Amino acid sequence: MEELLTFIQHYHGIAVYLWILGILLACGLGLPIPEDIILFVSGMLAFYGVVNVWWVILVCLAGVLIGDSMIFGLGFKYGGEMAKHPYLSKLLPPDRVETIQQKLHKNADKVIFTARFTPILRAPTYFAAGALHVPFREFLLYDSLAAMISVPTIVYLVYHFGEFGDRIITAITDFEHGVVFVIFSLIAIMALEWYLGHRKQDKP
Repeated sequence: MEELLTFIQHYHGIAVYLWILGILLACGLGLPIPEDIILFVSGMLAFYGVVNVWWVILVCLAGVLIGDSMIFGLGFKYGGEMAKHPYLSKLLPPDRVETIQQKLHKNADKVIFTARFTPILRAPTYFAAGALHVPFREFLLYDSLAAMISVPTIVYLVYHFGEFGDRIITAITDFEHGVVFVIFSLIAIMALEWYLGHRKQDKP
């Protein structure tokens, strides 16, 4: 996450918003980065003054809703032939999609709304909704209602309590540096033991 934050900070103005939007859209296409991480990063960028908190919330909302709609569209188009597409079946396990489809048959509105607050079920739920040909207006309505709660809440809370987020990032960085130091120390000790062992064997 620190690398992503540092990378985006190198850009200025509208470029930052475009990067955030682009990454969120890529998440909708299967980029293996949790969507909530991007929202967290957006909140931290607002805390640092790189972006305006209200503008970045709007950009995040647009990226989230468009990304969700893309997953819905994939389900609408490929839902019936998912087993024939290795990438889709790996990204969205058929058994999980089937379970969600059964729930969608009974309570589509509640399932779609709730899925936004459940990261592990988000993509399978939206894909299943598309595969079942849930009316797009209905899908977008309940997804939008949920997103207008979750997205601003995450971004603004991170922005408001950015000092704590900064401490978390620093702690993670220190931990990573500590792990690297320990690994290199172990390698150095093993190399030294190997060298001393061979030196003893070489002595007459």
